[in-house]
Amino acid sequence: MTNIAFIGLGIMGSPMAVHLANAGHDVTGVNLDPERAKPLIEAGGRAAASIADAVKDADVVCVMVPDSPDVELVLAGEGGVFENARTHALIIDFSSIRPDITIELARQARERGFRLLDAPVSGGEAGAKNAALSIMVGGEAGDFQVAKPLFDAVGKTIVHVGASGAGQTVKAANQLIVAANIQALSEAVVFLEAYGVDTLAALEVLGGGLAGSAVLNQKKENMLSRSFEPGFRIDLHHKDMGIVTAAARERGVVVPLGSLVAQLVASARVNGDGGLDHSALLRGVERLSGKASN
Repeated sequence: MTNIAFIGLGIMGSPMAVHLANAGHDVTGVNLDPERAKPLIEAGGRAAASIADAVKDADVVCVMVPDSPDVELVLAGEGGVFENARTHALIIDFSSIRPDITIELARQARERGFRLLDAPVSGGEAGAKNAALSIMVGGEAGDFQVAKPLFDAVGKTIVHVGASGAGQTVKAANQLIVAANIQALSEAVVFLEAYGVDTLAALEVLGGGLAGSAVLNQKKENMLSRSFEPGFRIDLHHKDMGIVTAAARERGVVVPLGSLVAQLVASARVNGDGGLDHSALLRGVERLSGKASN
């Protein structure tokens, strides 16, 4: 059994923390909204009132918060992990943030006697609930081996991809591919519907060929039913596309499709869809096609 502090009990963090508790670990969670700790408490964990309280006895500190400034605040801010955790604690950042920020936080962690892994995840709410996440891990190989049993409790495909920041770089590539796939699927659905095709049947046969993808399998029902309850919000994908385009520019890499999709995601957000699931990119295709739904 490991003493684990889990900071951030949102759509993804809550089921992940529950899986760790169900695996027999002593998990203490903390979240801005204390109500989000209820599933963890029901699984045998406990809620803390502050980061300091959550991490004081932790061997491992897990972080799952929305953006780079949030991770910086949680780790290096006043009352944060660096000020209150045990020396030599292993910090696992499951958040999706800028690679350069991760590299800098890893440097600060080493100076303070901590170990930091960047371990962003892919799979959305369904993957988190089913402990089927893909986890791309950056950091020291030895720290990865120590953390592997914890990754196994929340994920299915777990790969050490390199040094600090590598996990975030791979996640940025993941988000580029996912956004492009969702946009293409959205366009295909609107195209099929315009011709009166049995769209469910069409997607079934498309899913069995080269056009098949995890995106098609997981998002087709959202699109067919126009139900966009967030599993992964457009607001967050907008943030991730900003990471992709900025990181590509820094290395002189041209991402024309990525840049276009980033603009379409931004448009969805400006049009009020930021709180919806990223499958709601479909609504943007409808707007452009003069077929906007309510």
